[in-house]
Amino acid sequence: AYRAEFLVWILSTTMPFVMLALMSSVAAEGPIEGFDQKDITAYYLATFLTRTLTGAWVVWEMTQEIRQGTMALRLLRPIHPFVSYASSNIAAVPLRGMLAIPLVVALLVVTPEGLTHDPRFLVAAALAVVGAWALNFLIMACIGCLAFFAESATSLFEVWLGVWMILSGYLLPLALFPAPVRAVNEWLPFRLMLDLPVSLMLGRLDGEAALAGLATQAAWIAGVGALSLLLWRSGIRRYQAFGG
Repeated sequence: AYRAEFLVWILSTTMPFVMLALMSSVAAEGPIEGFDQKDITAYYLATFLTRTLTGAWVVWEMTQEIRQGTMALRLLRPIHPFVSYASSNIAAVPLRGMLAIPLVVALLVVTPEGLTHDPRFLVAAALAVVGAWALNFLIMACIGCLAFFAESATSLFEVWLGVWMILSGYLLPLALFPAPVRAVNEWLPFRLMLDLPVSLMLGRLDGEAALAGLATQAAWIAGVGALSLLLWRSGIRRYQAFGG
């Protein structure tokens, strides 16, 4: 199980660079749906940057603490556990940012024209990154709450992660997907967790689409946030600690 989890972490961290090498060789023969080699480079650097800044691990913390019974200690504190989990996850962002800064420099040096220079879209991209982190955290919290009802929620999260890697644009730009898949994906949260901030960074959205994307992202955050609180309250009502 630990080896499988370690493999998932490796794939979820380094896949943009693997796909960058693969897609760059494909784009060498000509642009693919408007993506030439420089666009491909900018896309995957922005993808890795976004993923670095929006990662969280609350689902593993919740599952472990529920199984071991240490969740009871959090319930004694005068602060909601979600706030505590969020604080510990946010505390890692500066360190992640130190890793991300060289990527931003590389993005500006390698493909200066690939990154938008419009300050409005840069601000929108920053807001979308914050929203992507919040949405990722809340979805992980929802899945973590399922550990109240089952022995482990991590297996379900790994399924979610696999779907996310495909439909968020993490492996391939969503522009390369068939139109019916893109149409369905418009109603799902996956693109809001990565494709939206990446597209804003690269200036691939107009003003109307940018505002619509941010509004949709905010609506999903509100909905998933309410769901996470509902699952938490239901889980706490039946919580019985077990384990060491």
